[in-house]
Amino acid sequence: MASKLDQLRAMTVIVADTGDIEAVRRLKPQDCTTNPSLLLKAVEMPAYAGLFDESLAWGRRQGGAREAVIAAMCDRLAVAFGTELAGIVPGRVSTEVDADLSFDTPAMVETARAIIGAYAARGVGRERILIKLASTWEGIQAARALQHEGIRCNMTLLLAFCQAVACGDAGAQLISPFVGRIYDWHKKAAGSAWDEAANAGVNDPGVRSVTQIYRYYKKFGVGTEVMGASFRSIGQIRALAGCDLLTISPELLAELAASQAPLAHALDDTLAGAHDMPRVVLDEPAFRFALNEAAMATEKLAEGIRAFAADAVKLEKLMET
Repeated sequence: MASKLDQLRAMTVIVADTGDIEAVRRLKPQDCTTNPSLLLKAVEMPAYAGLFDESLAWGRRQGGAREAVIAAMCDRLAVAFGTELAGIVPGRVSTEVDADLSFDTPAMVETARAIIGAYAARGVGRERILIKLASTWEGIQAARALQHEGIRCNMTLLLAFCQAVACGDAGAQLISPFVGRIYDWHKKAAGSAWDEAANAGVNDPGVRSVTQIYRYYKKFGVGTEVMGASFRSIGQIRALAGCDLLTISPELLAELAASQAPLAHALDDTLAGAHDMPRVVLDEPAFRFALNEAAMATEKLAEGIRAFAADAVKLEKLMET
C-alpha cells in the first residue's frame, strides 16, 4: 500500500508550508509557500546563515534611508530563499508582501513588482512565483491589478466566504483558506462546551469553510485555485483530500509519509453543480459589511496581519545587527 502522502499526491497538489530548504528536498512537494514567520524560523537555522549573510552584506552597500534599506534587505532575503526553493520544487513558490502594507493597494502592487523583478534578476521567471497578499479589500484590488499584468497572486489570511468570492471575482490565481485558524477560533469560542468528536472530519468548521468555497468555485466556474492551509491535524487534511492544492507543514507531511492507511477522495468537483447555492456579487460596501458580520474572520484576519507584521519587524531587527 502506498503511503498516505503518495495517495494524497494522486488527487491533490501537495505544497510545503515552510522556509526549511532541506525539508523541501526531503519531502518533494510540487509547490512551496513561505511567510515572514516561516522565514524568521529558517534564518535561525545555521544551515541558512549564508543566505542571511548575503542579504546583510548587500544592505550594507546600499545608500538611502535606513528604514527603506532594511525593508529591501528583508525582501531580498525572501527572494533568496524563494530562489533556492524554486531550484528544488518543480512548481511555484509563494513569496509574501509585508503585512504592514495590507491596507495600501498601491504599495502592495509596487512591492510585488519589485519582488518579481528581483526573482527575474536571479533567473526565476514570474510563472514560477506567486505573490502572497492579505485578503483585505485593498489586497484583493492589488491582486486584480497584478493579475492583469501577468503577476499571479496567492491570497492569504482568507477566513470568510466573502473574501473567497471577492478574490475569485478579482481573478486571483489562488486562495489559501486557513483551516486551522478557523478551527482554533471556534474551539476557543465554545470553551468547555466544545465537542472534539462532533467537530471532526467533515464537521470541522475549517473544513466546512473550505468545502463551501470549493463547491462554489466549481459550481460557477471560478478559475481561482483553492489551497487549504494552516492545518492542525491529519484529520483535517484527510477531510479535504481532492482539493485543488493543500499546503502542509513538514511535520504533518512526514506523518502522512509514515502512514499506509487508505485515504479516500473527499472533494469531487464533478458533483459541484448539484449543490444549491446562489451566485454572490460583492461591491466594496457589501464586502466590508459581510466581513464585519463574520466575527471569526474579522478577528483572525486582524490577528494574522498583526502576527505577520510583528515577525517581519523581528526579521528587520536581525538585519540591523
